Amino acid sequence: MVQTPFTWRYGGNQVFLSGSFNGWSERIAMVLVEGSGTIFQRIIDLPPGCYQYKFLVDGTWRVDQHQICDQENNIVLVTETEFLSTEFSNAEAVQPSTSRVLPWIIPYVGSSSGGSHNEPLLRTSDGEMDVFRRVLSMHLLSTTIYELIPISGKVIALDVEVDVEQAFHDMYDSGLTVVPLWDGNDRQMAGMLTASDFILILLQLQRNRATFANAELQAQTISSWKSCKLQHHRDIIGTTAPIHRRPLIHAGPDESLADVASKILQNNISAVPVIHSVNGSNPRLLHIVCLSRILKNICSHFQHHLGYLNILQQPVGYLPLGTWAVEFSQATGRPLLKLNPNDTLSSALTLLLEAQISSIPIVDNEGNFVNIYSRGDIISLAHDDVYTAVQLNQMTVSQVSPNLSHWNLQVKEAEIDTRHALGSILCTE
Repeated sequence: MVQTPFTWRYGGNQVFLSGSFNGWSERIAMVLVEGSGTIFQRIIDLPPGCYQYKFLVDGTWRVDQHQICDQENNIVLVTETEFLSTEFSNAEAVQPSTSRVLPWIIPYVGSSSGGSHNEPLLRTSDGEMDVFRRVLSMHLLSTTIYELIPISGKVIALDVEVDVEQAFHDMYDSGLTVVPLWDGNDRQMAGMLTASDFILILLQLQRNRATFANAELQAQTISSWKSCKLQHHRDIIGTTAPIHRRPLIHAGPDESLADVASKILQNNISAVPVIHSVNGSNPRLLHIVCLSRILKNICSHFQHHLGYLNILQQPVGYLPLGTWAVEFSQATGRPLLKLNPNDTLSSALTLLLEAQISSIPIVDNEGNFVNIYSRGDIISLAHDDVYTAVQLNQMTVSQVSPNLSHWNLQVKEAEIDTRHALGSILCTE
């Protein structure tokens, strides 16, 4: 049995505790802490396991929103390891009772037994990994997109009849790498214009002539570009496989974060527009959701509970993330693509499209990390019409590096050490 403390901090005349650990059949009286007029506590011996509970305060069932909870109950994980603090004020731990666990939430984490690293501070058992997956699944399933929409702000959409050059500049001026498209004739959102579109446009123009002219982009509207995009894509990456144009992937404000995250991951896209409509008519663009925004929501929700989710305390070097192999402390069989500062911009852009990735690290001849080149950096070429003078097959990655986004420079300064905890990395602004 494990002594498990429960705390209610918000006052009341009579406070009782009940939970799944006693079948919700018994109301256990909580004791007012000596010297406090608001804090009630109770220690209960419980076998290891995952439990739901809530408080009965002056005849009203209450949930402590500052501890891990679902829509109806607080949640606690009782474990035989030193996973819980012995301080009453930090007694909350986590484990939801939901039958649905999202399959794409870290399906497996192995322990490290070799390499140059020290042993991890906390080992992650199968049960604790199951806890993490279930807690995160519960949050993503119970939180709607509506909760991500700011109280005030603006969203931008471009008409499909805008010329490509103007769209290029509008996205640069607004600091956007993806923007929804509005079809005025059909009166509906018709698609998305992304940094990848501009990569294709510039690569295609490069194939046709050595340098660009503004007239090339001014003469083509977004609509006409989209109509021949698939053929351009096939020409650039050299594939013979059929490529089909798919309808706009979007989400409604009442959909869960789990639903929109699945749409982004399964369709290999960068963002999803949030559209509200009544019976399919009068669509209104409310927001744009991407995975980084969902991650920020997760970090905000769990920011006071990171110490009680074992996996978030693990160094990233002990987790099989990306191309990192835990067992060998090196890259997995999945190749780590990288650029050399002397590689041409044309080869960098082509690699981004062929590999269907968003960013590539730039590494010098000695293997030192220099910077990151991302798809979104193509938008920076709109500054002072740089793209009109660029020859993609002659300009090198190092030459374009000074124009990389401020975000990438921040990444360079915050290069991640494999000893850093996952939770601290995710929640770093």
